[in-house]
Amino acid sequence: MGFARTCSVALVGVEGVVVEVQADLEPGVAAFTLVGLPDKSLIESRDRVRAAVVNSGAEWPQKKLTVGLSPAAVPKGGSGFDLAVACAVLGAAERLDPRELTDLMMIGELGLDGRVRPVRGVLPAVLAAADAGYRQVVVPERTVAEASLVPGISVLGVRSLRQLIAVLADEPVPEEEEPLEEGRPDPLLAGLVVPGTGVGAGLPRGDHVPDLADVAGQHSARRALEVAAAGRHHVFFKGPPGAGKTMLAERLPGLLPPLSQKESLEVTAVHSVAGTLPPGQPLVQRPPYCAPHHSATMASLVGGGSGLPRPGAVSLAHHGVLFMDEAAECSPRVLDALRQPLESGQVVVARAAAMLRMPARFLLALAANPCPCGRHGTTAGGCECRPSAIRRYRARLSGPLMDRVDLRIAVEPVARSELVALGQGAETTATVAARVRAARERATARLAGTPWRTNSEIPGHELRTRWQVHPGALAQAERDLECGLLTARGLDRVLRVAWTAADLAGHDRPTAEDVNWALELRTGVRRGSLTVAAGGGSTSNDADGQETAAARPPGARG
Repeated sequence: MGFARTCSVALVGVEGVVVEVQADLEPGVAAFTLVGLPDKSLIESRDRVRAAVVNSGAEWPQKKLTVGLSPAAVPKGGSGFDLAVACAVLGAAERLDPRELTDLMMIGELGLDGRVRPVRGVLPAVLAAADAGYRQVVVPERTVAEASLVPGISVLGVRSLRQLIAVLADEPVPEEEEPLEEGRPDPLLAGLVVPGTGVGAGLPRGDHVPDLADVAGQHSARRALEVAAAGRHHVFFKGPPGAGKTMLAERLPGLLPPLSQKESLEVTAVHSVAGTLPPGQPLVQRPPYCAPHHSATMASLVGGGSGLPRPGAVSLAHHGVLFMDEAAECSPRVLDALRQPLESGQVVVARAAAMLRMPARFLLALAANPCPCGRHGTTAGGCECRPSAIRRYRARLSGPLMDRVDLRIAVEPVARSELVALGQGAETTATVAARVRAARERATARLAGTPWRTNSEIPGHELRTRWQVHPGALAQAERDLECGLLTARGLDRVLRVAWTAADLAGHDRPTAEDVNWALELRTGVRRGSLTVAAGGGSTSNDADGQETAAARPPGARG
């Protein structure tokens, strides 16, 4: 009887679980049994492994073979176990020394000819191995750069099972040539991409960054964009078609600081599992930008799919920007699914097979027209939408969702003079990004020793007790809270925006001007410069173009 064991990793969401691969040979009728809750692709590894072993020059044992994957209760899927299963079988057959396999972590798919093909999720798999105490991993040659991102791990990249057998048996390592015609894509890289996702989906391509100087006019929206990037505050752009809402949102990732080493590993792990990590780009260093179509389903947004759920758009935008264009055209149920990840920074997807926790700390940018035709409230007029249709259109953005959005900006049509003067005096992305970095550095210094890095992450209780504003600065915000214009969550978010405004202005703590500006960005009411209406009251339009309660004349009925 022969027995050998080695290890591999099962991916559950974006987290890895170490799996012990055991092989046992007993006398009896030749058979190959695979146990341990494998899925269809893993069951098919029996045929792949047998053909790969034989075509690599090794002898397949003609005995009763049982391969167990432990822990048996964890669902296992994919072809990444092939390499570990093959080596465990060869160890049980004494072609390899079983002692050499015990402390090895093996990840890779086997072709029928014995070539080792790359698989998705190598980075989170190696991270799980490092956390479990393993220091040596064997991966396909194509994914060595990705696996080497984990510190303290010795990575061995192999091109074929034949090479790995030679290394473990201390034999001369054969050369493996890759027959590849010039100009044709490498077929081995096909396993790194999920069909239909597109390579690099959600990731910046090349060194080109859309320039903020291309946006004509929109001075208020540009300032709000700077605040959103500096404090990682969610933003909502509302305006007629062609005003520049999409252009503004597309330039938001360029204002964000580069990812830290920890953030880069988290983002790379998510995209590696999702199959959107471009070959040759082992580490994502720039914030991702994900803009799903407004017809996206809830599963595609928060994660899901048949079997074990896969990362959705909220996870692909982790530490980056999630842009929902034409938000009022989206399904209300899909939009409301964003409410929990906006608060917690993660999404918990429950399915029959498992309950998974995936990261989802993103900056949300919403854009919508004021009505179905897009001309309501514009100076040109011409809106023919019924009032009931406008109300239904706006009701698609629910109150609980909008309560989590810090900045609500009205994007007005661009004037002819501003369009003609395009590029004259407009600040570039690099200039604004420098101010954003300086503001982030002030916030980081203030938050040193705490678990938070940006103003949007600080709990409201800490803001009110630990970091206080100037005396009397909250007077207007407290009046809005008493009038019902602000919720308790809304007041906390105004405080966070006020701290970001203070960081951008270089203040040691928010002043009344900073708080009032934060209130203006949230409610749309210009503090200190309200328009006097008939009857002695003051009126102003909020981000939805509706008269606010505080701005109504005294005695006016709602």
